[in-house]
Amino acid sequence: MSRHFRAVPSTAAAATIAFAVFGAFWGAWGASIPGFRAQAGLDHAGLGVALLFVGAGALPAMLLTGRAIDRWGLRVAAVAIAALGLVGAGAVFLAKDLAGASLALALIGVTSGASDVAINSVAGRAEREAGRPFITRVHGVFSSFVVVASLGTGLLTSAGAPVVTPFAIVAVAALLAAAVMARVLPARPGAAVPAQPVPAGSADTRLPALPTLSLIGLGLLGALAFASENAHQSWSAIFATDALGASPAVGTLAPAVFAATAAITRFSTGRISAAYARPTIAAGATAAAAGAVVVAFGPDLAVSALGIALAAAGTAVLFPMILSVVSSRVDEANRGRATSTASTVAYLGFLLGPSYVGFWSDAVGLRGAMLAVACLGALLLLLTPLITPGERAADRRVRRPRASARRSAPGPR
Repeated sequence: MSRHFRAVPSTAAAATIAFAVFGAFWGAWGASIPGFRAQAGLDHAGLGVALLFVGAGALPAMLLTGRAIDRWGLRVAAVAIAALGLVGAGAVFLAKDLAGASLALALIGVTSGASDVAINSVAGRAEREAGRPFITRVHGVFSSFVVVASLGTGLLTSAGAPVVTPFAIVAVAALLAAAVMARVLPARPGAAVPAQPVPAGSADTRLPALPTLSLIGLGLLGALAFASENAHQSWSAIFATDALGASPAVGTLAPAVFAATAAITRFSTGRISAAYARPTIAAGATAAAAGAVVVAFGPDLAVSALGIALAAAGTAVLFPMILSVVSSRVDEANRGRATSTASTVAYLGFLLGPSYVGFWSDAVGLRGAMLAVACLGALLLLLTPLITPGERAADRRVRRPRASARRSAPGPR
């Protein structure tokens, strides 16, 4: 018994520090985009092209990482986080022109994609062990550190620090986090989660680890969520500087506002289980679309900040809830592949969202591009019925494992 109590917080702690580093990396990145663009000499369309290479590196890495986790265990996450920190710091030196920026972003894509799948697999394991919602809250940790890193990067920018400075700090943090994760995560792949029985007759609600229509459908919802989220996160600083005339230092506050609101929302809604996925995703999609409209028509920084906050509150609940649905319906031995399948499809949105804004911005301006982002939320609302009723039964197994154990005994169906 005592061994189980030690194991649960260890996995949760590993997930928490991993998401903290992951958030710090993307906070530094979001706030550094204007400096990165200037260093590489890119216009809006050029930045959009370069951003495509994030996904070009990430997508194959995500698929391979899921298989690596199922084969070698969750300690793959420690390697991925360490690699992200080191590559992030080194890649900045490559961004001297479009070709160098594209190569740098491809390398970042490989390590960030691997980290994404790996740390979400750790979070899914922690949620299953705890028997209660955890994924949304640990995504709140991610958003909190996006805020910290965004503000810190803004201060460094104001002080005239080189673009690489915040990434060097993140690299040190990533190496320290990887060392802790390697110590506390399970050494064996597919290690059984204690006290999580499956009630007789309920096996049909479980998702297979292969890329079936169910997983792909959930991934498509995640893609729309990611597209909207990363569009704001990657372009809000540029919108503030180019469309509203803010200084670069003030512009870094825009992604910080987005991430801060996302963090507050995720911590506030962290107790909502996958049983309520459909209404939660519908409400989030509506808020995301409305927020993007407010940003598009905002006459000044204050009004646009309100729109950013509304969009952040909407997008904050979307992908964590989708991951909770997936996590509650997979076997531990297949967790990596199931997570990577849904996450890889979803990551298409992460890839296309910023580039989507770049191309629309080149065609109709930044304000018109924000209206295009609003359309993503509206489309997600229309597709919400892809969340099927099967999640409710599966989620009850996660939230009440001990009660299920008392009522159900193993045996033939």
